[in-house]
Amino acid sequence: MDFPERFSNLPPYAFPRLRALLDSHPAGGDVLHMSLGEPKHKFPAFVADVLAENIAGFNQYPANDGTPELLATISSWLKRRYAIDVDAASEIVTLNGTREGLFNAQIALSPERKAGKAPKVLMPNPFYQVYAVGAVTAGAEPVFVPSYEQNGFMPDYLSLPTDILDQTTIAFLCSPANPQGAIASYEYWADLIRLAEKHDFKIFADECYSEIYRDQAPVGALQVAHEIGADPERVVIFHSLSKRSNLPGLRSGFAASGPKNIAAMKQLRNYSGAPNPTPLQNVAAAVWADEIHVVENRELYREKYAAADEIFGDVVGYSPPQAGFFLWLPVENGEQATLKLWTETGVRVLPGAYLSRDSATGNPGEKYIRVALVADFDDTKRGMLTIRDSLFKV
Repeated sequence: MDFPERFSNLPPYAFPRLRALLDSHPAGGDVLHMSLGEPKHKFPAFVADVLAENIAGFNQYPANDGTPELLATISSWLKRRYAIDVDAASEIVTLNGTREGLFNAQIALSPERKAGKAPKVLMPNPFYQVYAVGAVTAGAEPVFVPSYEQNGFMPDYLSLPTDILDQTTIAFLCSPANPQGAIASYEYWADLIRLAEKHDFKIFADECYSEIYRDQAPVGALQVAHEIGADPERVVIFHSLSKRSNLPGLRSGFAASGPKNIAAMKQLRNYSGAPNPTPLQNVAAAVWADEIHVVENRELYREKYAAADEIFGDVVGYSPPQAGFFLWLPVENGEQATLKLWTETGVRVLPGAYLSRDSATGNPGEKYIRVALVADFDDTKRGMLTIRDSLFKV
């Protein structure tokens, strides 16, 4: 059976593509994986105890939208973190990892037609690949808006033509940004929310890296919406425990928005959702309630930021990440640099073009590599030194 036509132009996914580039060549040294953003710091020690205490919960079907305890804990966290009141019962839905939510929310919230035409979904370029496949599944056209250094690595949605904005149903923004580590300012969010109100589209704020930053905590999209008096239905935020708490295998995240958006997402999830098992929801509630491990985790990344600044500070075009755990390093050609690193040193990174699409101004990721700073400090520093000496030493 043929692949559905609407998916026929999807490029190979980034990591199978990386394997095709590298795996036919032997590693040129001890292998060090810096391509995948899989956190390797320790997760909270109490997780095992909470799981053991609730193990009997595997004997029952889990709450599809989230247990009352988990929803209440998330609501409390949003109050502490962003000083916003979000109703636990009607304005939050838990997710089996945010990828599921970012995909299904488009199906639930993007209408089939807008302005008499097929809808458009805006997304930064580079971008998290689920944005595009979700848009296509929802019958929308992905519009890739480049995020260049001169724009602070943020997409310039305000400069898009009116006809595109009038057809837009959803605009994605990842802040802190994957892969560049840039943070959307308060003014950027406010301008984007006002643009969404003017042209009647929703903003999907992917904030999964919000708790890993250098100095000041990034402002949140729903926080700004509340403060400027915007309709909370205008913004949907997505958060996760994968990065904040080093629990990517827990597959626990949530979305928060106005009650109409959340009701639509819950309705679709009643049919298609894959809820987290109850014991894992109990673990998630305990983890969202604790900030000590988050502060400790953030300090580990700050040490890596400092090392990166020292190692790459003299590299022309180096942009220190303000948040997240990736370096977005400028090179002449991302694929060639990735292959050189692998065959000469054994360090494995990801070509930036694998996270991007071609545009009228070229591929904005073509001359970059993405480097994940997720290993322990010694391995991360060794990898960064190796990258510098291989690609940037003259």
